[in-house]
Amino acid sequence: MPPLTAHPAGRYRFLAGVEAFSAGVVAEPGHEIVHATLQAPVPYRDGFALIERHLAERGRPRQALCAIELRSPAPFTFEGFAEFNRGYRAILEDWKIPVDGVNPVARTNVAPVVGPPPEPSLYAFSYTVSSTAEGAPTFVVAGSGELREGARGPEGIVRRGDTSPAAMAEKAAHVMATQASRLAALGGTWAQVTAVDVYTALPIHGFLASGILERVGPAAIHGVTWHLSRPPIQGLEYEMDMRGVRQEIWLGR
Repeated sequence: MPPLTAHPAGRYRFLAGVEAFSAGVVAEPGHEIVHATLQAPVPYRDGFALIERHLAERGRPRQALCAIELRSPAPFTFEGFAEFNRGYRAILEDWKIPVDGVNPVARTNVAPVVGPPPEPSLYAFSYTVSSTAEGAPTFVVAGSGELREGARGPEGIVRRGDTSPAAMAEKAAHVMATQASRLAALGGTWAQVTAVDVYTALPIHGFLASGILERVGPAAIHGVTWHLSRPPIQGLEYEMDMRGVRQEIWLGR
């Protein structure tokens, strides 16, 4: 994993990932990350306007945005995903969020099986605020699927085309290893994780205990939230993300 990079205006550090998103973020001392979930998703471009209003109400700049969670109608092709990411990144550049050309914002983007939105939509986001609270640093680990590091096409998918129980367990193990590596690189521990999200349209019961809960150790007490959703790219079957925060809020109730 690369070293952490500071985002001076955002008051967090990030783990560089790919062009479209970082691998994770952690708040700087004197700040913490707040996780905000929308009661109902909104088209993602409108979502950025919502984020801007909310940050202004909290007295925070645009650059305080450090993580995004999107919901899409269906998984993209690799080419379609790249095209979507270009439009998404253009907004971040307009907000002057990248640091030396590197995107610091962590992201999860999945496609719900039931009730998907008609277009890519904002579901949740995270941002930094000043804080005098004592305790461990707060963080968000970006979503990751069973695509091997550095792969840019379907040939990089772990057990591609295989959704047998053994294949799903192997996919989950690959994703868990990625999440654990990112967590360690952010300086976090499993004891500091407050939420673990799993995204798949296939059963997880066969590896839930040994492949997930036993692996996350102390975080297992919080359970796992299983979203019946598909990862953002066709051919992927399993994704995870997680976070360790003290403030969870809902918007639009």
